Amino acid sequence: MTHDEQRTQFRNAMASLAAAVNVITTDGPHGRCGITASAVCSVTDSPPTMLICINQSSYVHDVLHGNGRVGINVLGAQGQEPARVFAGMTGCSMQARFDQCAWHAGRLAVPVLDDAIATLEGTIIDSKTMGSHSVIFVRIEHIDLCGESNGLVYFGRRFHQLTGEAA
Repeated sequence: MTHDEQRTQFRNAMASLAAAVNVITTDGPHGRCGITASAVCSVTDSPPTMLICINQSSYVHDVLHGNGRVGINVLGAQGQEPARVFAGMTGCSMQARFDQCAWHAGRLAVPVLDDAIATLEGTIIDSKTMGSHSVIFVRIEHIDLCGESNGLVYFGRRFHQLTGEAA
């Protein structure tokens, strides 16, 4: 199998892995920006730490590292449009991405999307290079939960709504 065939096969396999949809945001001396990401997960709760995988060729990559502060906005079932906007699917500028979505400055001065079902704000504490991506570790310093139980996942190269059942 060639390298390109292996890469295609890997990407097709990853399309079978459902993942939560998040908008990663930052603001500071290196600028304000955001990107949709599904490669986000918890690492530990002591201390609360998340990891985010970002392509090193992405403009957002260097801005995140430069600012050092990160907002992880977990999107709910109604978050498909912000997900599309921050994924660059609409072709708008970074400024227009924020203009099209309701947001406010969070406790750590990172952009927090008003419609997120959870927001986690934190500081980058480490980063590891793995191939084309950086695995960025973020120590979480502030969390807000909106209480909505419906989620948004990315599966089969499409967005899907999840309906949470009451316990």
